[in-house]
Amino acid sequence: MIIDKETCIGCQLCQPYCPMGCISYRESEEKCAIDLDECVECGICQRPKVCPTGALQQQELDEMRNLRRTFSNPLVPHKTTSVPGRGTEEMKTNDVTGRFKRGHAGVAVELGRPGTGTRFCDVEKVAMAVAPIGVVFEPQNPVTALMVDTATGKMQDGIRDEKVLSAIVEFDVVIEKLEAALTAIKNVAPQLDTVFSLDLASRMSADNTVPTADIARKVGFVPSYNGKTNVGLGRPLAKGV
Repeated sequence: MIIDKETCIGCQLCQPYCPMGCISYRESEEKCAIDLDECVECGICQRPKVCPTGALQQQELDEMRNLRRTFSNPLVPHKTTSVPGRGTEEMKTNDVTGRFKRGHAGVAVELGRPGTGTRFCDVEKVAMAVAPIGVVFEPQNPVTALMVDTATGKMQDGIRDEKVLSAIVEFDVVIEKLEAALTAIKNVAPQLDTVFSLDLASRMSADNTVPTADIARKVGFVPSYNGKTNVGLGRPLAKGV
């Protein structure tokens, strides 16, 4: 997004709508301007139509700016998954997809949030930290599609400095390796220039305990239990779960 200097009157009405805080007022020009390095092309500033002169304009986007847009604008679906926003149905749909079978855990590291965002260099750090453990990255996740090698978690050249509102590293891991994966995430956390939340999904044990909880506590995470049942109307229960 850009602000047309010719039509901007410096009213600053657009500033509160930017979730990244990258619209500034320049007193010397009496105009507003957008820091394009911080702008994630979410389009939120333009949608309320608060600009009285129409100075907020969507410029032509090149490949890298489009990458920012698809991860940040919830109205734009990803080409690789056809899912908008962060581009994944996420592991909370396990009730009907059956992605994570008994003896396995689903792990999602959700990097970035409004106010901070995340760059792909941080996404890569997390992916490369857990890849050597033998995790299986979720194929229906656009972050996985940006990896040049899922065995190492290495991302494509040229995208590491690109910033997006949020991106999720998702993977499946056998329970026996979950402690190692969580330890790797714990160790890489101080190297990240953003915030993240950690999601764990698993099927309940026969005694109604959550098999991932004690492992998370052992590593130093404090799990908060959330139960969600997706009815999945129109979709058959996945076989082989």
